[in-house]
Parts: sequence; structure tokens; C-alpha cells
Amino acid sequence: MKKWILLLAVGMSAPALFAQTSAPADPPPAAPGPSLELASQAAKAAIDACTAKGFKVGVSVVDSAGVLKVLLAQDGTSARGVQSSTNKAVTSLTFKDATSRLGERAKSDAAFAQSVSANPALNIRAGGVLLKVKDQIVGAVGVGGARGSENDEACAIVGIGAIQERLNAQFATR
Repeated sequence: MKKWILLLAVGMSAPALFAQTSAPADPPPAAPGPSLELASQAAKAAIDACTAKGFKVGVSVVDSAGVLKVLLAQDGTSARGVQSSTNKAVTSLTFKDATSRLGERAKSDAAFAQSVSANPALNIRAGGVLLKVKDQIVGAVGVGGARGSENDEACAIVGIGAIQERLNAQFATR
């Protein structure tokens, strides 16, 4: 019985001894990406472009680590269109190319097509476009919900165009 009490006392004090031996690490720095303000403006410009064409869409903007910065969905947008916007942005970032080009690649590369189709979080229909400053990828914009994914991509390009100069300036100061 005395051995159990001694083992219990030692076992309970050991975590306290080790807990104080290391200082908490600093959080990692934020990944490069558009500011929240610029991400919001890109998403709004993309929605406005699609609205002018009669489409109700969702728009997602991710930073270079794939962190969702902004997700906007126009009233009446389908759930599938909203999810598609995020999947397209992440897919574009993952493969470092526009999803329209990835879709073309899948037509001639069966192994690539199979690997993409095996992951429901990836979408290679047009509508995912990289955000770049010079040659540096700083995020991606994805649009989903328009009839004809080429319309999704056109709206994403309008959104990027609306912020590109200010995005360049944001990274010029770093």
C-alpha cells in the first residue's frame, strides 16, 4: 500500500516538473496573402461582375497557405456554388495554376485526373485563379455558381483586376 501511495505521489508531480521547463513558442508568422480588406474587395468585385451577367455566385479568397480569408455568397446562391468556390480556390493554390488549365491537363493525363477525382475537396472546373505579385503566389480566388464555369473564371479575373495594383503595393512595403 505504501508503495502505491509513493508511486501515485511521484506520478502526479512529474507533469508539473516538466510543464515548467519550456517556454511557449511564438506562433508562426502569417502566410503571405491579401489583406482582409483587399480579399473582401476582390470577392465583391467578382460577385458584381457575375451579377451583371445574371449569375448568383459564391466567391472565396484564400491566402498562400490556403487559409480562407473571405467567403461571400450572393443571395440565392446554391450551396453547391458556394462550396465550389472554396474548392476551386484551394485547388488552384494546391496545383499553382488556374483550374481551367488543370481541367485541360486532366483530359490528357489520366493519372492526374484520377488523383483529382479521388479528392472531393478539389475542383478542376474553371473558376479558380491564382493571386500573384510578380512571380510570387500570394493566394487564390475561386468563383462558383455561374452557368458555364468559364463565366466563374471571368468573374474571378475581374475580382483580381479590381485589387491587383493595391495588392502589388501591399507587397512592395514588405
